[in-house]
Amino acid sequence: MTTSESARPMQATFELRSPSSSEVIAQIPDHGAAEAVAAANRAVAAFATWRSTTAYARAALLRRFFDLMLRDEQDIAVLIAREMGKPVTEALGEVRYAASFLEWYAEEAKRIFGDIVPSQVPGKRLLVTHEPVGPVYAVTPWNFPAAMATRKIAPALAAGCTVILKPAEQSPLTALKMRDLWTEAEGPADTFQVITASDPVVITKVMMDDARIRKVTFTGSTEVGRLLAAQAAPTLKRVSLELGGHAPYLIFADADLDQAVADVIACKFRNAGQTCVCTNRIYVQREILEAFTARLTKAVGALKVGDPLDRETQIGPLVDGQGLEKVKRHVEDAVTQGAVVAIGGEAGDGLYFQPTVLTGVTSDMLVMREETFGPVAPLLAFDTEDEAVQAANDTEFGLAAYLWTTDLNRAFRVSERLEYGIIGLNDPVPSTAQAPFGGVKQSGYGREGGHWGIQEYLNTKYLSMTVR
Repeated sequence: MTTSESARPMQATFELRSPSSSEVIAQIPDHGAAEAVAAANRAVAAFATWRSTTAYARAALLRRFFDLMLRDEQDIAVLIAREMGKPVTEALGEVRYAASFLEWYAEEAKRIFGDIVPSQVPGKRLLVTHEPVGPVYAVTPWNFPAAMATRKIAPALAAGCTVILKPAEQSPLTALKMRDLWTEAEGPADTFQVITASDPVVITKVMMDDARIRKVTFTGSTEVGRLLAAQAAPTLKRVSLELGGHAPYLIFADADLDQAVADVIACKFRNAGQTCVCTNRIYVQREILEAFTARLTKAVGALKVGDPLDRETQIGPLVDGQGLEKVKRHVEDAVTQGAVVAIGGEAGDGLYFQPTVLTGVTSDMLVMREETFGPVAPLLAFDTEDEAVQAANDTEFGLAAYLWTTDLNRAFRVSERLEYGIIGLNDPVPSTAQAPFGGVKQSGYGREGGHWGIQEYLNTKYLSMTVR
């Protein structure tokens, strides 16, 4: 909501608890349908003027927003660590990554170009322009509370849209902080609002039923994404969906083993494995499996589990009990079916789970069929390139895939055959503000990042004129 509104007495709040300590760290406004309707009304009213601001004015505000976010980067990193358990040094990296979208789209705002198309009819002039789609409803997950927000906020504001952001109930403090920074940057009132709720269904129903909300952008589970796509149909809202992932990592025999291990650690265990693009299935060519397993097990054993506010911590807690239970269920299922725990495999105190490596895994185990979303690395051998590609593509998801090889021909062959929106070739962290992020198959549609990202918030208009 706006700064003035946030000062009004709230009728209800909900508790926000730290996943690392279980202590209550904040009381969050618990908004309902009435507040959602009011937010939509304000977004519609603000859009009438915001859409007409110059691209240079929008760019200047976004640049100021970027500067303020970097000024307060340490404070925001602590907020992230406290509310969702990400190690604070890793959270600082997220804040800088999140800010890069503000910087990028401050420039993209000035590059929304039109076209003049030659006509086959003498005397005709064909002009193509792009206009903001309208008020936007943005729904973000808890695992990257800063980055998932700016990937949506920045291009929408740059395009001239107003935004209502509904953050996950597990991590609302970061979104509220960013709203305050937009206000400090002198962003016009109600161009960027945040609405918090313990029950997102109530808020979302209002937004999806309102024909004036012209765009919904969502990052989260495939199940919820399907529901939103169906709810968007009656009002024909534009929809962008970044949904579940089940990323494979293919390690070929020509890989630099030490670097491949380091890359798998970076890809699999950041944010305790609670990342939509982190690898969930690790396929290793059989001839190097034993050596790779030994090195990976040693590296995983060296990871420090602890308080996310400790700058030495590398693995924090799972975000909630539901997430922890899923990780435990996946490991138990694998062990029951014959997998071997090379290291880890046990829950710790509270919401912690030991970083884990599983060997002897088979393709029918839950850990290979579902997205675990935890610090568990299952290893499975392959013999041929064809076998690896077939196994990698054997999923309904298609967000990100990774491979490690020094063979350039293989790199192109395999990358072109992988049915995924993002490929990390010898690169465990491919996401960047300049490139399109998004998936195929049941991982959704639409793109965030680069010039592709701002197109999601623009309508194309065509003007045909006769010159006499």
